[in-house]
Order: sequence, then C-alpha cells, then structure tokens
Amino acid sequence: MSQIRVAGLTFCYEGSWENVFEDVSFHVDTSWKLGFIGRNGKGKTTFLKLLKGEYEYKGVIDAPCEFQYFPYEVPEEKKKEMTLEVVESLKPDVELWKICRELELLKVNGEILYQPFETLSYGEQTKVMLAALFSGENAFLLIDEPTNHLDSQAREIVCSYLGRKKGFILVSHDRNFLDACVDHILSLERNQIQVEKGNFSTWWENKQRRDHFELTQNEKHKGEIKRLQEAARRTSGWADASESRKIGYIPEKDTNRNIGTRAYLGEKSRKMQQRRKNLKRRQEKMIEEKSSLLKNLETPVSLKLMPLAHPREVYIRAKDLSLFYGEKEVIRDFQMELRKGERVFLQGKNGCGKSTLLKAVLGRENVSHTGILEIPGGLKISYMSQDTSWLQGPLEDFLREREMEESLFKALLRQLDFDRAQFLRPMETYSQGQKKKVLIAASLIQPAHLYLWDEPFNYIDVFSRMQIENLILEYKPTMLIVEHDRVFAEKCGTKVISF
Repeated sequence: MSQIRVAGLTFCYEGSWENVFEDVSFHVDTSWKLGFIGRNGKGKTTFLKLLKGEYEYKGVIDAPCEFQYFPYEVPEEKKKEMTLEVVESLKPDVELWKICRELELLKVNGEILYQPFETLSYGEQTKVMLAALFSGENAFLLIDEPTNHLDSQAREIVCSYLGRKKGFILVSHDRNFLDACVDHILSLERNQIQVEKGNFSTWWENKQRRDHFELTQNEKHKGEIKRLQEAARRTSGWADASESRKIGYIPEKDTNRNIGTRAYLGEKSRKMQQRRKNLKRRQEKMIEEKSSLLKNLETPVSLKLMPLAHPREVYIRAKDLSLFYGEKEVIRDFQMELRKGERVFLQGKNGCGKSTLLKAVLGRENVSHTGILEIPGGLKISYMSQDTSWLQGPLEDFLREREMEESLFKALLRQLDFDRAQFLRPMETYSQGQKKKVLIAASLIQPAHLYLWDEPFNYIDVFSRMQIENLILEYKPTMLIVEHDRVFAEKCGTKVISF
C-alpha cells in the first residue's frame, strides 16, 4: 500500500486577504475511499485542483500516483460527436472493452457509445464519464459531486457502483450516498482538513460528541477569563487610589503629614504601580492563553421562515391532468391534492415531468394542459428554480430588481455561512453552492402560502441542508418539492409522489 502525504500546505488566491488553507498536514492511503465534506465555498474543489497541480502553493504534496478529476470538461463542439469519440478524446489510451465493462456495471447499454454525446441525458453523460474515469489504472481519482441533477434511481446505481471501487476522494453532500460509498472522511473545518475513519454517520456522531465537550470547555475557559479580567480591574483600582494620595492630602484628616510622609507615600505608590504592571502582564498572558483554547465550532444558526395561511384548505387539486410542452405530452392522467401544511415530494426519473408540474402550477405560458388543475385565487407562491446560470452581476442589482430588503437578505446568507467578502463580488464568480444559497435565501424571505422548490439541494453542503431541514420542521410550510435527497425527504416530507 502507498500513501499520499500533505505537509504544511498553505494556499491563498491572488488578491485575497485570507488563506484558504493554512499549514494543513495529513496522509491518506491510496486504497481508501474518502468522502470530502465542508461548507460551500470553503475550498473543497480548490483542494482537488491543488492535488492536480493547477495552482502554486506552499508546503508539500507527495503522491506516488497521478490524479484524475471528475467531471471531465467536454467542449461544446465535441458534444456533437459520437460518444465513443468524446471518450477517446478524454482518455486517448483507453481500451473499448474496459469502457464497456464499466458501462455494464453502471447498467448502461454499450450501444450508447455510438450516439451523439449531446443527445444523452445528463445521467447518461455522467455514467459515461464515470466509466471513462474508472477504465484507467494506477491513478487516484478525484470525484467532484457526481450526483448533482441525477434522479433517485441513477443515484442508487452510481452509489452501488462506487461502493465496489476504491482509491478515490468523493465530494458529495448526500448523506445516504456517503454512508454507502466511503470508508474514511476528510472534513474541511475552518482552514484545516481532518481525516477520520468511517462513513458520514459515524463521523457526525463523533463530531457531535467532540462539539459537546468543546462547548463545555469553552464555557469553563470563558469563566476563567472573566475572573482574570476582574482581578486585573481590582489591581488597577488599588494602584490608581495609591497614586492619587501621593501628592495631595486633606489637612483636617492628615494632621501629621510632613515631607517624610510624602516620600513614604511616593515610594509606596511607585511599588504599587510596578506591582500593577507586573500583574497586568501576567494576567494578559494568561487571558491570551485561555482565549486561544476557545474553539470555533461548526454550529449552524437557526433560520426563520414567513409562511402565510390561506383561507382555503386545498392549495392544489389535479384530476385527470395531462401536461404538454408544445405538442409533446409530458404527463398523462395525473391525480394530486395538496393541502395546507403538507410537504409533498415529487420523485422519479429525469424527464418524467416533475419540473413541468411546478411550471404548470406557476401558470407558465410554455406549458399547456387538459383536465383539471385548480389553484385558489390570491395564493402567493415562492418559486425556486434549479437553474443558477442566469445569476450574474452585483448582488445589489439582484436585490433591487426583486425589491428585497438588503439587510435581511444578507443576514440570511450570513446564517447560511456566506462570507461577507462575497457580497462585493459579481455573482458569476460564486460557486454553484453559493448560487443555490442566493436562490434559497430569496425564496425564504418571501412571504408565501406555497413554496415550490425544484431540486434545491444540488451543490448545497451538509450543514446548510440540516439548517433548512430544521427550518421546515419548525415552521411547517406548505411545499411542493422536487428533490432526490432521500434523507431530506424522509425527515421533512408528509407525502411522496413517484412518477
């Protein structure tokens, strides 16, 4: 077995005032299956690119093998070619039988290689690129969020596939997926990376125990710091009182005052002042030492939601509903009833009509229908699209166009662990997870009777998912959600509709 060693790794983007990583050291075995978790925008993808050697850094990254990164970048002009030609351009030395072997494990027919790449679904493209990735040898694989935009069935297939592999780092925010695929966890906390044996559930259980212990220690250290600060104030008060009596006096009270007494008081004041300085230095040193022990824990802040109550009990009623994009029928004879307070999750293969149903509820012009689709008048809807590509320009422009209160919106983003420095940057520079948080925050601060969310958790980190889960369980809004995160659906859903 061989190891990858990272020692003293420090990295900062040019022009940034804060290090992304600072003196990071750890080692991992090349046969391990590592899950990589951390907040959005904190450096997971950056670290993978450092392993690939794309950025200059301080420190040492020592590896006995080459690194290969997923997803591959396929140029737009290449997407028109046959899938096999695309694969061969990505992996020039690949053998066809190995690609076919991996596709079979991913439950994909090898004939897909002879179709234009652009005609494949997103899930098929993902599986083809995974097959190309694992068809090679003697490489340590860097797999960056492979489940985004995959439906539940495709996730299960990819999960089972990765569970039989080894020698990779997997960036994923799907807890169920991580539990099934990995045997070690890389956790990004602040600007350090920790390694721990186990899957996500065991790591989370251990983290909660550590956090509880550190919170107890924090309170103890804060009490000790407070006592030291009070002692410093008392010593300062005594020294000031001695100094005030050194020169002046009240004749009626100090009748025996003379020059000798004044000299004595001056010497006494000088000693008290020196004592104060010595004590102050000692106390400041002790306070600094105790303060350095205080831990900066990952404690997600509670969010708030402003759901409205509509007088009607039934918010959506569909009977014998068929939906069409132009002439194409997407859904046929659909039945559903969404009542106040329910959280209905829509699940099924990509392309089966889940997003189309949301757009029909919104009354989008490009969706027509036959049958019954009843929505009560005056129903206010907050919609979150799965598409983030249109988020560009300053954040202030986004807020102004939607007439949102800036302080409230930014406070909500801060609660989702958004860095203040990001507020000054154009949105096209945001990570995918940060763009998703902008859309989630915009939906949350909008008072509404009904919340329509289309794949809200793509790219969203685990901690933010937990915050949003707690929010929904506390405020119990009425929701219609397309989402493939099984844990989220099990915790928050009142009903699941499978297409």
